[in-house]
Amino acid sequence: MAVQPIRLFGDPVLRTAADPVTVFDKELRVLVKDLTDTMTDAPGAGLAAPQIGVSLRVFTYFVDGEIGHLVNPDLDLSDDEQDGPEGCLSLPGLAYDTKRAFGVVAKGFNMHGDPVTIEGTELLARCIQHETDHLDGILFIDRLDREQRKAALRAIREAEWSGQAPPAVKVSPHGTFGKAL
Repeated sequence: MAVQPIRLFGDPVLRTAADPVTVFDKELRVLVKDLTDTMTDAPGAGLAAPQIGVSLRVFTYFVDGEIGHLVNPDLDLSDDEQDGPEGCLSLPGLAYDTKRAFGVVAKGFNMHGDPVTIEGTELLARCIQHETDHLDGILFIDRLDREQRKAALRAIREAEWSGQAPPAVKVSPHGTFGKAL
């Protein structure tokens, strides 16, 4: 098991759009395994690569007993909406009702480069939208109304984990510096 430290609110990698995956190699398969191990250890419903400090468009999910992953997701959202509680492993202990599309069709690739389509509603749709937002540098608190966002930011300032130094970044010895090119 390769559980990685989860980056917390305030870490710049969480606010940076991730790069598309262009090489489907062993390094990507290891990343997917690390994401899966970290997500299930946390435990969480999903985890995006930037949450463990890797700026690539990859996420894993664990919803309704099904574990999966998606690389370079492209979403088609339903017009119907849902409103319900949402939390984030990068903002531990916080949950706020967040408006999302009720259904999603997500197209992308698996870790081997094969095309994949995931269709889901309710929790799976929420999870896929949440994790894809992470790949775009967006946090769920960005989707809250003004009053909820103020309450969330207040709760973040008061959280015991707030203000912790981000984990040390290891520099890859490989020529791609940890990015699949």
